[in-house]
Amino acid sequence: MLYGIGLGPGDPELLTLKAVRILKESIKVFVPGEMAADLVRPYVTEEPEILDFPMIYDEKKLKEIWTENAKNVADYSRKGDVAFCLIGDPNFFSTFTHMAKVMKEVAPDVEVETVPGISSITSCAARMGVAVETSFEVHDGSDINYFIHLKARRPREIIQRFEKEGYKEFIFAERLFSDREVIVKGKENIPEEGNYFSIVYGKK
Repeated sequence: MLYGIGLGPGDPELLTLKAVRILKESIKVFVPGEMAADLVRPYVTEEPEILDFPMIYDEKKLKEIWTENAKNVADYSRKGDVAFCLIGDPNFFSTFTHMAKVMKEVAPDVEVETVPGISSITSCAARMGVAVETSFEVHDGSDINYFIHLKARRPREIIQRFEKEGYKEFIFAERLFSDREVIVKGKENIPEEGNYFSIVYGKK
C-alpha cells in the first residue's frame, strides 16, 4: 500500500494523528525535499529517502525521472505500507498528484490512498487572521477545471447548473470520515437530496 500523506503547512504540531501513526508503521518513507524530511524524522527509524523532482521544462526528461521514482516507490509498496510525505495536502497542487498518475501507469497493482493534511489554502487564513464566509476561488494561474460545492442540499440541481458550464464528472459525498460516510460516483447515481454535510465535486 502506498500512502500519500499531507504534513500540513510546516508546523510540526499540525501533523494529524493518522499521519503520525502511518509514519510509524511504514516500512519506508519518501519525501520530495528537506523540509518534509525534517517533519517526519521524529516518527521513523530509518532516514527518509529524498526523491529528486527537478524544476525543468524538458517533458521527456521529466517523464523519465517521474517513472524512475514511481518504480522505486512501487518496489517497496509491494512489500508493505509505504509513505510519500509532502508539505500541505496530497490532493491539492501537490507532487503526489503527479506521482499517483505515473504510478497507475507503471504499477497499477499498487493500491494508493491519501491522508489529508492542512493545506496552504486553509492555513493561510489562520495566519492572516481572516475568515472566508462565502464562496471563493483558488488560483495558481491555470484554468478552472474543478469545483467543490459544500452544503449540497440539492445535488442534482447543482450538477445541472455546472453541466451548463462544461463540467462532466461528478462525485457526491456525505459525512466524510465518519461511520456514516457516503461516497457516490456518477451523476446517474447521485441522490436528489443531500444535507448540511453533503458535498458535490465536479471536473471538466
